[in-house]
Amino acid sequence: MSGALRIEQGKLFVVFAYDVGLSIDLEAAQRAIHDLATLASIRHKGAAPDFFQFDPLPLRVTLPIPPIAIGGFTSTASAELVAYDFGGISVVYELPIAGGIEGQIELACTLERSAVFREDSRARVEHLMTFIEPAVTRANIEELTEEYRIFQVSRFESAPAAQTLHVEHAQELARLLRAEKDALSEQEVSEALLARVSFGPNDVALIDWNAALVYDSEPEDVLSVLEFTNLQLLELRYLDARLDRALDRSYGILGARRGWTQLRLSGHTRAELVRVAQFRIDGAILYEQVNNALKLIGDQYLARVYRATAGRYRLSEWNAGILRKLETLEDIYEKVHDHANEIRMEVLEWIIIVLIALELVLPWLRGG
Repeated sequence: MSGALRIEQGKLFVVFAYDVGLSIDLEAAQRAIHDLATLASIRHKGAAPDFFQFDPLPLRVTLPIPPIAIGGFTSTASAELVAYDFGGISVVYELPIAGGIEGQIELACTLERSAVFREDSRARVEHLMTFIEPAVTRANIEELTEEYRIFQVSRFESAPAAQTLHVEHAQELARLLRAEKDALSEQEVSEALLARVSFGPNDVALIDWNAALVYDSEPEDVLSVLEFTNLQLLELRYLDARLDRALDRSYGILGARRGWTQLRLSGHTRAELVRVAQFRIDGAILYEQVNNALKLIGDQYLARVYRATAGRYRLSEWNAGILRKLETLEDIYEKVHDHANEIRMEVLEWIIIVLIALELVLPWLRGG
């Protein structure tokens, strides 16, 4: 067994994701805060082409904040907010870290219990929205959030090999990623350290569902992908919840349309049907925007980072569930319309029968 890990130089990034509206006009938002905002692209390692990029580029805003102290560590005096065209905003805090790994585990456990960064991040988003709200379609800061922690280490004191780090210090690293003070089982340790991605012999990213350790002196590209994927998970969770509500409304409308009691769509039912249709359209648009925001072309390393993170979040399962719900909404919407048309046709047939009967009977009545 090697000695306990000690960080000589590192940072902890605490990331929060928010949904603030259906979409954001990034150009208009940038004009509203031009002194603070820049467009954020991914910086690649080596000679990789720049095809692996966001489309369109998100807007990065740096806001000055009072440093936040927690667990013996203090954040820097600024927070970064990254706004995406599909209506998502990430808030990123940076805390310089150093010392024994047990201290970092204690910090992770403290963050797990504390709401100080969550509350501050919402305040930062609300502050930003006072400037960019005219550029946001259907502006509304949702209650649902996603949090992620990224421990980025430039140097360990003992300079361990990146490729064997997860073997020599498995228990400590697993506890750090899972924010657990007590020892973990072998199965839990193995699961926590399952996703590992490296670009060269001197770097490694250990990616778990709630936190990651990035042992790399040039981590900006990996950090960008991790931050985006956390926001993608939030948007898929948000969309899934919206579709659940839309399905509940749809089932209610479908169940109410029975027999002769409704010869036409009532005003309330028509409004509900329009709302369901809008949910269906909005859901499809948001789904396409979120899943097409990051182009997975040209950088195999970052593509592997993304796939590893997406696997931890089970994004494929979220995507499959959302697609099924969108298809179900489409089916229900068509059934309600078909049923309404059937009733209208039946009523029209009865009107025609009555008119023909009157045409036959009226001459007889007049003659009589």
